[in-house]
This record gives sequence, structure tokens and C-alpha cells, in this order.
Amino acid sequence: MNQSLIFLLETFLGLFALALLLRFYLQAVRAPARNPLSSFIAALTDFVVIPTRRAIPGLWGYDLSSLVLAWAVEIVLVGMVVTLGGYQIGAYLLPLLLLAAARLLRLFIYIVMFATIVQAVLSWVNPYSPAMSILTGMTRPFLRLFQRYIPPVGGIDLSPLFVLVVCQLILMWPVLSLETALKSVFVRAP
Repeated sequence: MNQSLIFLLETFLGLFALALLLRFYLQAVRAPARNPLSSFIAALTDFVVIPTRRAIPGLWGYDLSSLVLAWAVEIVLVGMVVTLGGYQIGAYLLPLLLLAAARLLRLFIYIVMFATIVQAVLSWVNPYSPAMSILTGMTRPFLRLFQRYIPPVGGIDLSPLFVLVVCQLILMWPVLSLETALKSVFVRAP
């Protein structure tokens, strides 16, 4: 029974954290607010983001309330999963907060990877797709780092490949090793 409940929590709270993180990221890269993805995410998260903005104002044009809410949802999710898994959180609040932040970082890297893959495929299949503007906005900060130093080979931009490799390396070493170390802190309840 606990496994089913953990699955439901991971699914619904994880998707809600994803929506909040996407809202923050789309606003950070200044994606057009009238695109269908931004409209859907705004409609899905407005009920919690708008009231939270009164307590957590934006900073330098970034919507911090969406980011803090995404982190809070991850904290609740991790706390519930750890408790349902038969572990005691006890005095381990700091590892819980860090584990939620590591999971949020992993989710952000997955967003970047997905956007990079879809943008690269669409650039070959349908470069004039309406989705290209939002995908370009989401991937430009990362692709630009490699485009400065790696010229196109035979007219093909290899920067998406390098972004994906770096994302995989970040996932393999710092993020997953931090998650594993933090999970080992929690002790099983007697």
C-alpha cells in the first residue's frame, strides 16, 4: 500500500514541482507569455504563485516565489516519501532541505536536456515551428557557451551534443552522488 501511495505522491507532487520550476525558468529566459506552454503553466500554478508573491517578492526580474514554491513542494514530497518508506527524519532537517534542492537541480537539468533534444530535432524537421521560439529561448543560454568555441562542422551545429554531454556529467557526478549521500543519512524506524 505504501508503494502505491509513494508512486501517487511522486507523480502528482513531482509534476506540480515541475510546473512551478518551468514557470520560473520560462520567466527567467523571458519566454513569450502568450505561448500555449506558458499559458497552461500559468493557469495551473496561479492559485498558489499569486498569493505567495505578496510574501516572496521578485528579485532582479526573477519570480522567486515560483522557485521557492517548487523547492517547498520537493521538501514536502521528499519528507513524505522518506516517512512512508519507513525512515525517520528526526533531526535531519538540513539533509532533507539539501535533498529537495538536489532533486530540483536534477529536474532542471532534465528540462534543459529535453528542450535541447526537441529543439535540435525540430531544427532539422520543422525549423519554422511555433515551438521553436520558446525552445530557442530555453536553450540559448547553454548552447551559446559552446557555440563561441566550437564552429559548425559541415554546416551542422554540434553545441546541442556538448550541452547534453555536460548535463549527463553533472547528473552522473555531483547531483546523483549528493542525492545518494543525503539519502544515507536517514535511519530506518524501529
